[in-house]
Amino acid sequence: MSLHPEIAKFIGSLPAPPPGPLDPAAMRAGEAAMVPPLEERLPLHSVEDTTAQTPAGDVPVRIYTPVDAEAYGLLVYFHGGAFFLGSLDTHDHVARSLAKETGLKVVSVGYRRAPEAAFPAGLQDCYAVVRWAAENGERLAWDGAALAIAGDSSGGTFVAAVAAMAHDEGFDRITHQVLFYPSLDLDFDVDRYASLRENAVGYGMETAGLKPFNAFYLDSGADPADPLVSPIKRADLTGLPPALIVTAEHDPLRDEGELYGQRLKQAGVDATVSRYPGAGHGFVQHFSWIPVYHRVFEETAAFVRSGS
Repeated sequence: MSLHPEIAKFIGSLPAPPPGPLDPAAMRAGEAAMVPPLEERLPLHSVEDTTAQTPAGDVPVRIYTPVDAEAYGLLVYFHGGAFFLGSLDTHDHVARSLAKETGLKVVSVGYRRAPEAAFPAGLQDCYAVVRWAAENGERLAWDGAALAIAGDSSGGTFVAAVAAMAHDEGFDRITHQVLFYPSLDLDFDVDRYASLRENAVGYGMETAGLKPFNAFYLDSGADPADPLVSPIKRADLTGLPPALIVTAEHDPLRDEGELYGQRLKQAGVDATVSRYPGAGHGFVQHFSWIPVYHRVFEETAAFVRSGS
């Protein structure tokens, strides 16, 4: 189907990007200016900012408790932003919706970003917080059952990489992985996936923008040939946690996400690929107020409740 009319209207209203190289500081400031005030955000039982003290260092986290209960399953969330944008605040609404719909306590990770922090700093932060959450179950009132990890876009990259790191280190507590339109192959060869050509222009995130937007991460030492950078390049996917991979019809990254789901299934992993028609990259962050796309949180809830 064609791009959803509300999304098309928004994209049509966007000004042309400024000339010259990307300016992380200015772009972060622009994002921060769009964060709604606290009184306009989805209410939950409690939202707490704290610090996870981990072997990777002190990592800022925001803990979302959906309701008053004695115990909870946990979901550790990694925000997107091409490894240099995004924050606890810009994705606060996503974390709140995940907590509300899943009923899990959500731990959102304020990981270090490029270019200030070289690879693998952000990835190490994400993995360390997952381990911290499991080790601090009493403090988090964890019920010992579900320990899901979820992320959008580059956050989805971290989800796949963290799941692989956990498997390789024998940490088997992760029960589910949820990847919203993940970036899984940072090679960006336009002949590698049909969606890079089909969705190259006019859908918000464009194929030509992938290299410059990811350059801060790649230039910091992230090698696209490394499976922790491009998780689709991992040879052996056996033994990874059950996965839900959400893709968008009009996303240049659509096909790599769906191929990864196929490869997981071939490796014996319980994997579900769910494509959202009419959607483009970023719809969970920007367009989940549209009912047909808010369903992604309900689908995530059904998935993380399974087997837990």
